[in-house]
Amino acid sequence: MMVGEDQSYPDHPERFDSWSQVLCREGLTGRCYWEVERRGDVAIGVTYRGITRRGGGDDSWLGGNNKSWCLYCNDHRYSTRYNDSETDIPLSPSGSTRVGVYLDRPAGSLSFYRVSPGVGGSSHTLTHIHTFWTTFTQEDLLPGFGLWTSCSSKRVDFIRRLDLATHELAVQQHLADTFNDGPSGPTLGSV
Repeated sequence: MMVGEDQSYPDHPERFDSWSQVLCREGLTGRCYWEVERRGDVAIGVTYRGITRRGGGDDSWLGGNNKSWCLYCNDHRYSTRYNDSETDIPLSPSGSTRVGVYLDRPAGSLSFYRVSPGVGGSSHTLTHIHTFWTTFTQEDLLPGFGLWTSCSSKRVDFIRRLDLATHELAVQQHLADTFNDGPSGPTLGSV
């Protein structure tokens, strides 16, 4: 997704009419991990399908309501947003333009990771940014992306949905070490 010159598209009820945001079509179930490559100021999040799409209020912006969870990032900082409450994260992107997202819907966790290239050709390094804990309803959850128009160079690419087995051990270990299995004691089992 890129922001550039205005394009003429027919109106559609699933299109945001005020914000530069887009949602994936397919819903997320169970446990899944994906990565996003970004350039500029972007929002990466998850939302229920029923998010408001009309109007420029917070109820239609990722993280501005109780239907979406979001990580905002640029070259200098990260922050999270849920229900119109924003929290600065004391971790620098450190030159990384890739973000990993891990959803464990049964356990009620949504985690964001800075993905950095490994040293000497080794695999990527995941550094935890933030985890949201919640109880997800049965409504469809969709990945969502937003671009701030104040930035001159803006782009977000959904890299790929990865084989969960590749990253699950690192994510599980991090969640177990950092959160002692979360506030309600979820255990991340194999998929």
